[in-house]
Amino acid sequence: MDITIHTTALPHDDPDASLAFYRDVLGFEVRSDVGQGRMRWITVGPAGQPGTSILLAPPAADPGITEDERRTITEMMAKGTYGWILLATSDLDATFEKVQAGDAEVVQEPTEQPYGVRDCAFRDPAGNLVRIQERR
Repeated sequence: MDITIHTTALPHDDPDASLAFYRDVLGFEVRSDVGQGRMRWITVGPAGQPGTSILLAPPAADPGITEDERRTITEMMAKGTYGWILLATSDLDATFEKVQAGDAEVVQEPTEQPYGVRDCAFRDPAGNLVRIQERR
């Protein structure tokens, strides 16, 4: 079986702020940007990895969810408990400094975890948790 990760989705509530974070702070390439206003679907991904992307999507656009579910999603996003992603870097300290300089909300400074991973964590503008692990 030949399966790869192509795209994962994270919600946004402000496409311009999300685009600035993923493009300008994390340095991801913009692969596509469709729609307008708050109803934009923006695909970004790391340079040199054209087959791996993150789709930044407006959660309210899904026709399969109810108004109550939309309210719950909005509340969870505001608390930072709805979306999250794990990224990796070979230089965690330099990456942490760059992301922190981009005014991202720091959740955790670089830390050696008891389960053998060194990582840090931020919140993106939509409240999504972005953990960055150090590749060893």
